[in-house]
Amino acid sequence: MRFIYHYPETAGYEGDLLDAGPLPEIAAATERNGFDGFSLSEHPAPGARWLAAGGHQTLDPFIGLAFVAAATERLRLITYLTVAPYRNPMLLAKTAASLDILSGGRVTVGLGTGYQKSEFHALGVDFEERNILFDEALDVLPRHWSGEPFSYTGRHFSARDVIARPRPPQQPIPLWIGGNSALSRRRVAERAQGWIPMSGGAELATTARTPSLGSVPELARKITEIRARAQEAGRTDHIDVVYSYGDESITEPTVDVERHTAALAELGEAGVDWIVISNRTREYRETLDFIEGFGTTYLASVT
Repeated sequence: MRFIYHYPETAGYEGDLLDAGPLPEIAAATERNGFDGFSLSEHPAPGARWLAAGGHQTLDPFIGLAFVAAATERLRLITYLTVAPYRNPMLLAKTAASLDILSGGRVTVGLGTGYQKSEFHALGVDFEERNILFDEALDVLPRHWSGEPFSYTGRHFSARDVIARPRPPQQPIPLWIGGNSALSRRRVAERAQGWIPMSGGAELATTARTPSLGSVPELARKITEIRARAQEAGRTDHIDVVYSYGDESITEPTVDVERHTAALAELGEAGVDWIVISNRTREYRETLDFIEGFGTTYLASVT
């Protein structure tokens, strides 16, 4: 089992996202203390009501992860999540490929369909087309990254005999798809390298327009189902499963250690490969203390 540190997200209007600490320094500490990945999320035009109700600020994930790449050597650089319908897939592919090239092949693109209608409206994207646009991105991304000529006609674009160079080092760049629906799981089994179920409970699932995930045994059943379906489709590669561990007391790494260790082990037995850990710190030293404390307490003992 490997661990991803998700940079702390500042909720609401007060303060600034970077209050948690300078991104390069936090990333370097994350790598130094045993984490294997670093992630950033995306909300380019969040609604004021959502922010007032506890929604969070974000950087552009690809620009932020470029800073992380420059400050580290081995961390996976993960978008958690980028909303595929927000961008023309050619631009999304080029952005991800550029980061993969510059980082030496360390990018993982976590993709979601998106759920905030106001954000879709602000970006000029039809909310009702989001699943069509998402599937177009799944078609285009590996073609673009192949570096070979291809043509593709989408809902709002037509690419005729295009070719994208240079190729990214990874062929393809891994795609992790977020969401709990049967459609999301089917996409993972057929077309992606990983699954990011939403583990925040029923209220968050409703906000994000996805079914509630359920218990750990239910998660295990769904993981087995995805991997079996992938084998039936002729795939032999491993499908990663990424789980956001949200127990609030984990923000104090020395509290309830035995309980958390047992819970993490249960997730590993269920088939989870990656655990996402975060905390909502708003001060640099506090962020460093959490990263160092979590590394000392868990990363040397939980595998």
